[in-house]
Amino acid sequence: METENTAPTATETPKTERLYKKPPWLKVKLPVGENYRRVRSLVDDYKLHTICESGNCPNMGECWGAGTATFMILGNICTRSCSFCAVATGRPLALDMDEPRRVAEAVQLMGVKHCVITSVNRDELADKGSKIWASTIREVKKLNPDTTIEVLIPDFKSDWDALQRVIDEGPEVISHNMETVHRLYRRVRPQARYERSLEQLQRTKEAGARTKSGFMAGLGETEEEVLELMQHLANTNLDVLTIGQYLQPTRLHLPVEAFVTPEQFDNYREAGYTMGFDYVESGPLVRSSYHSERHVKSIHRKSIELQG
Repeated sequence: METENTAPTATETPKTERLYKKPPWLKVKLPVGENYRRVRSLVDDYKLHTICESGNCPNMGECWGAGTATFMILGNICTRSCSFCAVATGRPLALDMDEPRRVAEAVQLMGVKHCVITSVNRDELADKGSKIWASTIREVKKLNPDTTIEVLIPDFKSDWDALQRVIDEGPEVISHNMETVHRLYRRVRPQARYERSLEQLQRTKEAGARTKSGFMAGLGETEEEVLELMQHLANTNLDVLTIGQYLQPTRLHLPVEAFVTPEQFDNYREAGYTMGFDYVESGPLVRSSYHSERHVKSIHRKSIELQG
């Protein structure tokens, strides 16, 4: 199926309007409220990075207002140049060995019950940053023994010892995003490999972890390609899948090819449950850590529907 033959489940927009003209279902409220200000203050005071800010997440107001944030470790400069991502690319600064402690203390001060941690890629490091990863998980658990942890990790360039270092720390959920369909990988993730990411998810699952992945819609993929990607993920026995709308961060990033309708996201959710995923988050504003506290344990389908 050719790209231009995408089924009429997406709203096409002229190239010149893509940065500004969004359909009504993508409108979000501006961040406000006391909790939002408190979280921002803690993030600033502890000199922490969040993917909420670096990734221009549309749900930042909702999540920060609820007292949660997704911490981004290993700095805020990535060694890769993915063409969809708002995180800065370049030569990272020296490792901050005190970062794990500060993250753990921020989690404690925020009273976080479920903590999400992600990171930039640090391909220049011999251990790909995995030792800081392990230390951060350990420190958060030590200071917050009742807090569950989800980690959204890079591919570590097939360094399976680095992956095992993270697995050994026992986070409740280990996530690694596919981001897009196979055909678009070179364009969207030029320094990543589709097969490598699938293998990492497979190895993580075989190690006994609860696994999670996600991808974006609206980059020019067809419905057939999306279903193929979902099936490849199902073949790894993946537990949790998230699907959301790609939004162009700046004019220097890939343009939005289509605004996928809420109805089509519903169709993908239904297809995911048919394929056997334990939990599927699928909607225009869904991002990896959205409602992540629900992803820790297996939840009966009826319970999911009742939660909305």
